[in-house]
Amino acid sequence: MAADARSEILSAIRSANRGATDLTHAELDYAEIPRDYTRHAGLSRDETIALLTERLVDYNAHVFPCGADQLPSAIREALQQHGASHVLIPGDFPRNLLPDGVDVTSDTNLAPAELDRFDAAVTLCTLAVAETGTLVLQGLAGQGRRAATLVPDLHVCVLRVEDIVNTVPEAFDRLASTARRPLTFVSGPSATADIEMTRIKGVHGPRQLYILLVQSLI
Repeated sequence: MAADARSEILSAIRSANRGATDLTHAELDYAEIPRDYTRHAGLSRDETIALLTERLVDYNAHVFPCGADQLPSAIREALQQHGASHVLIPGDFPRNLLPDGVDVTSDTNLAPAELDRFDAAVTLCTLAVAETGTLVLQGLAGQGRRAATLVPDLHVCVLRVEDIVNTVPEAFDRLASTARRPLTFVSGPSATADIEMTRIKGVHGPRQLYILLVQSLI
């Protein structure tokens, strides 16, 4: 009986998708979707930064503006505030951005059990969306694997202010050239709530998220 039910379900799916191989109609339908929603917000650069900061703080993330020459000391301070002594970085993270004397290890596709021994991960970021308070991470230079930022308890993320956009449509316009890469959208540190609405941090990712807003990178 179970096999018959499975066959019936798969048959229904095949029937529903019979025309799915013809992309012409799908592309026409997609092109006809109304797009009269707000694509660009009329905010100044300072207003955009302020909005992103407000959203991130509301999500219990920590935001620290700094200049490029202050970045190593800002990373050190973020790590020290959480007693992070074992730090993981992507293999291609710019070493000149790191503070001296910090015990850093390059991620070499480490297993989750190995990742768990690190206190923090430090990465770059593709861009951020001010309207939603969202960071966008990809497998690009300096950003590493998502497992490497999800297992350690602290994620220190370096974000250039020129990589902040106002709206989600603006973000996807910026991401068009790397659209085929996996994208991870992060809005604050990991948090969830059970049926009794007890908030628990760190279940699906880092408990602490630090965003260092840099005017420009060296």
